Amino acid sequence: MLDLHTQIRRLNRPQLLVRAARFALTDYQLGRDLSRLLDGRVPATPGPTLMILMERETEMEAARRAQSYDYRIGDHITALCAIMSEARDLAATRPCPVPPPT
Repeated sequence: MLDLHTQIRRLNRPQLLVRAARFALTDYQLGRDLSRLLDGRVPATPGPTLMILMERETEMEAARRAQSYDYRIGDHITALCAIMSEARDLAATRPCPVPPPT
């Protein structure tokens, strides 16, 4: 299984969706948005939170690709914002390892 940093780097989403998430990140509020995404059960540290968010976002991506009737782009953008925010918090507490030069 890949570590969280690698999983995040390997996310391949439409550019417009990522740009919308980056733009919305300025209005992202951890308490409000993360609690809503995770049904009020927010882990205390970024690592476990990121794992749950990645699973939820993967489900949202599958729904988007399947053109599911219950897909909500706003929730998907919020999930990507939360992933960006939590990844930043995780990197601040434990920097991403730099691969050795080849």
